[in-house]
Amino acid sequence: MDLSNLDDVVLRLAASAYLGRYTGTSRSHTESDLRLFLSWCTERDLAPLGLGRAQVELYVRWMQEVRRFKPSTVSRRMAVVSGFYRTCVIDAVLHHSPADYVRRPHVPNESPVLGLSHLQFEALLAAARESANRFDFALVAMLGLLGLRVSEAGPGDVQDLCEEHGHRVLLVHGKGGRETLVPLPPAVGRAIERAVDNRAAGPILLNRRARRMDRHCATRRLQHLAKTAIVRLPKLHPHLLRHTYVTTMLDAGVDLRDVQIAARHADPRTTMRYDRARKNLDRHPNYILAAYMASAT
Repeated sequence: MDLSNLDDVVLRLAASAYLGRYTGTSRSHTESDLRLFLSWCTERDLAPLGLGRAQVELYVRWMQEVRRFKPSTVSRRMAVVSGFYRTCVIDAVLHHSPADYVRRPHVPNESPVLGLSHLQFEALLAAARESANRFDFALVAMLGLLGLRVSEAGPGDVQDLCEEHGHRVLLVHGKGGRETLVPLPPAVGRAIERAVDNRAAGPILLNRRARRMDRHCATRRLQHLAKTAIVRLPKLHPHLLRHTYVTTMLDAGVDLRDVQIAARHADPRTTMRYDRARKNLDRHPNYILAAYMASAT
């Protein structure tokens, strides 16, 4: 369903008003989730602006029982539906939201995808460093050692490399148009310089046709590297390396707040989901407090 071809003018304007709050990749993903809901309504001859809570509940059950979406996917898609109806209420299209009080599935506190182990990550880095394709090491370093999303690494340009207070940095254009300066450790800097190869402009990461690398090309390169690694690796995709970035820093003992800032997570609970060792009693704060008060105990 193309949202621009909706017959209901009010519905089309309401959808446009909601999607207008987003840009770039966030808008594309949100539009995809909203399109699924509107298509579901169309297939059942339901007017989206005339639904009640019970009918929205049926949509949740359909995602769970028919489409077999994971709880996190159902929750995310329902967040879009709720946001759409909330915007309709704000714009006086509806008096109240039918998505209010709709129950969503419980999303586990721990992420089921925790990234590569330390040994697996080392093997992938080694395979990328030894690859004949000079962009492979830069790709793995930007995703796994800088924690960039593939939607941030791919659009990165040579012009985004600069110096800031004595640090070599990369200007990252993140979600929602936010820009962040990310420092480049020496190894990452060397990997990027090798990929740039004295070019003064253009994309940092290129595909075999000398065009900007997209997420599909990045996925193919990672899966190729997995086949050449000296240890067995799971099926790789770009976001798995961002998971690896977070879990590896937490495993290395980096403070949760610092990891949250580095990963640019708006909510610390997002970062906590990746902490594989948070149930490790060796790290329990009770020991730190007792050591601090040792002289009195």
